[in-house]
Amino acid sequence: MFLLSNIFQDPERIERLLTIARTSLFPMIEGAVQYTLPLTLISFIIGLILAVLTALARLSSFKFLNIIARVYVSIIRGTPLLVQLFIIFYGLPNLGVTLDPFISAIIGFSLSVGAYASEIIRAAIQSVPKGQWEAAYSIGMTYTQALKRVILPQAARVSIPPLSNSFISLVKDTSLASLVLVTEMFRRAQEIAATNYEFLLIYTEAALLYWVMCTILSIIQDRIETRLDRYVSK
Repeated sequence: MFLLSNIFQDPERIERLLTIARTSLFPMIEGAVQYTLPLTLISFIIGLILAVLTALARLSSFKFLNIIARVYVSIIRGTPLLVQLFIIFYGLPNLGVTLDPFISAIIGFSLSVGAYASEIIRAAIQSVPKGQWEAAYSIGMTYTQALKRVILPQAARVSIPPLSNSFISLVKDTSLASLVLVTEMFRRAQEIAATNYEFLLIYTEAALLYWVMCTILSIIQDRIETRLDRYVSK
């Protein structure tokens, strides 16, 4: 409280902080638009495709596919995301594989999303009553047709809330990409703070930007859930 009172009693200090806040806002937004959001979207889309394949492999009667999917999920869920990013970006060059920072981040985040989202999708598929499968088969549908036209639309409605939470978490997790030299929003914040030493102001500003993005995504999530209500079996 004493420090805050000193700041508010110093007009020059307040003016300096306001100037820094204004000048730092655009570079951070630029970092979000150029890297944070694309990194989130690309990683989530690739991860979601990987998650569906992994979930189907987990539900498959083929033991080989089931074992591969289980091992993949176990490794990704059992190790920190930061360690995975470091292995991909800093470790693979020891094997002669050097990747661009952005590509390394996409691979790391996609693998992470794929493992966690696969469990969400698997649980959603299993939550659909078995009678839905039987009804689809009774009218001549194949396994693929039943899955595409009957099961997945119903499972999508169940999985949207947890998948949306995963997407929002991914937005925040992209800040880890700064440690593998991706100049996303938090990396920009670090660079700005290193030049003016106003760490509290800059990092608080970055936190507010993350909060705004996550709030917007939460609103979109609600809209999607409303549209998918028609897939719920009554």
